[in-house]
Amino acid sequence: MKAQKDTSKFSINSPLVQFSGIIVSADSLRPVPFVNIYDKHTGRGTISDYYGFFSFVAMKGDTIVFSCVGFKKSKFVIPDSLTEDRYSLIQMMQNDTILLTSVDIFPWPSKEQFAQAFVNLELPDDYMARANKNMEDARVREAALEMGNDAQMAYYQTLQKERYRLYYAGQVPPNNLLNPIAWYKFVQAWKNGDFKQK
Repeated sequence: MKAQKDTSKFSINSPLVQFSGIIVSADSLRPVPFVNIYDKHTGRGTISDYYGFFSFVAMKGDTIVFSCVGFKKSKFVIPDSLTEDRYSLIQMMQNDTILLTSVDIFPWPSKEQFAQAFVNLELPDDYMARANKNMEDARVREAALEMGNDAQMAYYQTLQKERYRLYYAGQVPPNNLLNPIAWYKFVQAWKNGDFKQK
């Protein structure tokens, strides 16, 4: 004799209900995302998604609590006289203002003590010497030359090369070895001694 499946959990008289719905704000009817939804007695529940939708299994007669920062807590009791195994709800939540007292944080007990500590601050000379050494022009220039291109600069260089390639597509790109004006400027610079080392 085969064992029969127990389907009593899923019968019409079952206390389990698929409880789902959407949570909206009462003033604008916009969805309220990430609301905590839980059964008051068991603590089981879920969180609404970005669009305010939620769905979970509850029992008939359960008290469901909706809570979210910036909104007042609200409760809903699932009717125990349901004839179906699912129940849908559009839950409206009232805005709530949370006021926090202002806090001023100071590392010193008073402004006078801060002013005194700031005036009497003594920096060791080795820190100043190190700062001056780091700011030497030669070191800064050398570091700039060693630094690679960032993503934006590499992007612009790639675009410029592509633009140059497309501009001369189907023809010979210019060659300054055959440019008489470039040769004239080169000869003049040579006569003026621009290429002599100083």
